[in-house]
Amino acid sequence: MSFRQRAASALNDASLQEALTIATTKFIELRREAFDGFPQGERLRDRARQIKEATLQQLDHYVERLVDNVERLGGHAHYAVTAEEARDIVLEIAKRGGARMAVKTKSMATEEIELNEALTRAGITPVETDLGEYIIQLAHEKPSHIIAPAIHKTKGQVAQLFARELKREVAADAEVLTRIARAELRDKFLRAEVGITGANFAVADTGTVVLVTNEGNGRMVTSLPRVHIAVMGVEKVVPSMTDLMIFLAILAKSATGQKLSVYTTLVQGPRRPGELEGPDEFHLVLLDNGRITQLAGPLREALSCLRCGACLNVCPVYRQIGGHAYGYTYPGPIGILLTAMLHGQESVKELAHASSLCGACADACPVRIDIPRMLIELRQGGVESKTAPWAERVVFKTLGRLLTRPALYRLSARLARLFQRPFVRDGVIRRLPLFFGHWTRTRDLPPVAAPTFSERWAELERES
Repeated sequence: MSFRQRAASALNDASLQEALTIATTKFIELRREAFDGFPQGERLRDRARQIKEATLQQLDHYVERLVDNVERLGGHAHYAVTAEEARDIVLEIAKRGGARMAVKTKSMATEEIELNEALTRAGITPVETDLGEYIIQLAHEKPSHIIAPAIHKTKGQVAQLFARELKREVAADAEVLTRIARAELRDKFLRAEVGITGANFAVADTGTVVLVTNEGNGRMVTSLPRVHIAVMGVEKVVPSMTDLMIFLAILAKSATGQKLSVYTTLVQGPRRPGELEGPDEFHLVLLDNGRITQLAGPLREALSCLRCGACLNVCPVYRQIGGHAYGYTYPGPIGILLTAMLHGQESVKELAHASSLCGACADACPVRIDIPRMLIELRQGGVESKTAPWAERVVFKTLGRLLTRPALYRLSARLARLFQRPFVRDGVIRRLPLFFGHWTRTRDLPPVAAPTFSERWAELERES
């Protein structure tokens, strides 16, 4: 389906609308409360932005330093230019260890490279252990939010899903559902040969991979299996532990309104002599997949994204249609930019217009990414490459000429008053013909005024 069709389907889904309204409203309130009681928050947002920009300017240096320190601690670092290379690296490590099951957590990067499908084809069973990811894996769906992948489901829908997939009747109660998932997953942690994670950050100075979670499963994934593989976008590197503290101070507040997430796990290589837990092998897969190109590209600023999801929660478009309508791994305003980065600008010729450009996303972003500006630039690219429909190009080209020719503009206003008469009802235009109908399908338009402001102004000048 096209984006318009997916969006229309989402708008007609009452359960989806209920789930989105409840969850995003709660996230917005929690974020507001967190920053209202955190007077230094705005200053730290500015500092975080500065750190990100300074790191991107020397990204090669910090990535090399990270690799050196990971290997110094006994780990192995791998660089993947493409998603295919990243999948091959993970599969080779898993197969070499004779893996039959892999437990996973914090896995948007692995969603990006479609790792689960590759593991399944190779005969390795992937098991998502984040509760939200576990739910959508049972439902055979994709995440619909960056930090709350099952945000589109109500408790009743999750209870029905568990009853169908786990063959037991369960109550639509969050604590009951969580206990059931915990019991189902505990055995998987003990049996899995490989643990696969993403990473919120990696500290170049110390070779530390950082996971921020609320469920505790991250620590089990990184400590119980014999092999731990972390898949991380190269832009997630930060220079020092001091810099990391700044990001931790604003990440949870932006994402869930917490002072800190419940678990902040710091991983430094494999288990060393004398340590009671940890993997025998640690592998860090550094994923490029279009990121490096954007260091000198129009989407460079999007590389500062912390994947907190704050821009999704406040976006009026996302709050109505949810994540699946976007059609790609990363939804929402930042997701449009990341999709263009990963799949090219042609992939977002419709999505670039899935924004009101209200600026709420930029206000909510913990590192102040100017998402609206880049969306406008993507739209401009669509115009220049003529990927927009011909009718749309003709209409806007004509409008551009009218707006730069005052006499023609005044004439067009008079003609519009004449031609709009059949369509004006009760002071608004509710329906237009042909391709103009897209504008009135979900909104009423004001008619051209009689007289217009320009005509009234000219009359006032004559009277004075």
